Amino acid sequence: MTIKETQLIIDLKALETNFKTIKNQIKSTTKIMGVVKAFAYGTDSVVVAHKLVDLGVSYLAVAYTEEGVRLRNSGIQIPILVFYPQLEELSSLVEYHLMPSVYSFNFLIGLNSLLKDSTVIDFPIHLKINTGLNRLGFDLDELDEIYEEIANSQHIKLAGVFSHLAASGTASQVDFTKQQIAKYKQAQAFFIEKFGQGFLSHLCNSSGIFNYPEAEFDMVRAGIALYGYGNNAAENEQLIPISNLKTVIAQLRTIQKGESVGYERMFIAEKETVIASLPLGYIDGIARQFGNGKADVLVNGKKAPIVGHVCMDIVMIDVTDINCQEGDHVIIFGREHSVLEFDKYQQTIPYEIITRISQRVTRVIEQ
Repeated sequence: MTIKETQLIIDLKALETNFKTIKNQIKSTTKIMGVVKAFAYGTDSVVVAHKLVDLGVSYLAVAYTEEGVRLRNSGIQIPILVFYPQLEELSSLVEYHLMPSVYSFNFLIGLNSLLKDSTVIDFPIHLKINTGLNRLGFDLDELDEIYEEIANSQHIKLAGVFSHLAASGTASQVDFTKQQIAKYKQAQAFFIEKFGQGFLSHLCNSSGIFNYPEAEFDMVRAGIALYGYGNNAAENEQLIPISNLKTVIAQLRTIQKGESVGYERMFIAEKETVIASLPLGYIDGIARQFGNGKADVLVNGKKAPIVGHVCMDIVMIDVTDINCQEGDHVIIFGREHSVLEFDKYQQTIPYEIITRISQRVTRVIEQ
């Protein structure tokens, strides 16, 4: 492929391969929820969502109501769970048939009250249970109160009960994760006793899918794994990055020993050096923390370090020992040079890098 500008190439074949890898990890009867929040982890939520529907996901998940509305307007019809809905968005949730995650009494009581003023009956919700992440969700000692609020309402229907694992990809946290699974099972058993088995139980995130098959339940939530990354080396080996950020060499410049590159003169040449300037910067998601030798890109198959500060629209790299010319394409990260290789000192996590790629970067879809 000829690259004439900075592009994020989204590899749908790699997405399909990752989906099949996840599918092979679970029972044939277990449903998959495809998480497409944050522009499908920095790619294109509409394109990815439609591909996942074609592949057979049962649910999609987004963070915000607006994300779900966008998917509905693109023709998506399968159930969509909204992780962080707001009461002010109830009309959109109802109109677009979006299922809210209900994680607090304030939201549950408010939702029930607003629905009473409408003609809506059996509005489906998923209850979020806190099992140790301590971020959002109901605690186990609140289950009776939750039951009373739902049982006494004809406007709310329990469609799902879920929780979120805090460290399912961390080997040192196995005992903690098993404690979370045990707490979730308590909540699940409580609601089965009260409502029967007419709701979906889901706990596993991407690492949970690979490491805790006993926590599979009715459905698993596949997020980062769909996009080609895991939370440890064993998971990464089974997955293919679908985001391929590429650009071109805009200009080559030879500088002499003692000359500097970029703002604040953070790079001083120790010898005659060839510098390539690339047309992308921190506005595009390449954070300043990756300047000054903290990240490598790939030029004609060879690694080249970023030198000097990352600028708003420009990144400079050292290509002294690489045979290249202006117009040659450069791989920032992707299938041939993963985010883990780009971020050579592991300053952050793949999630952060891939989701930061700005919307001004042209998206190109590879089928």
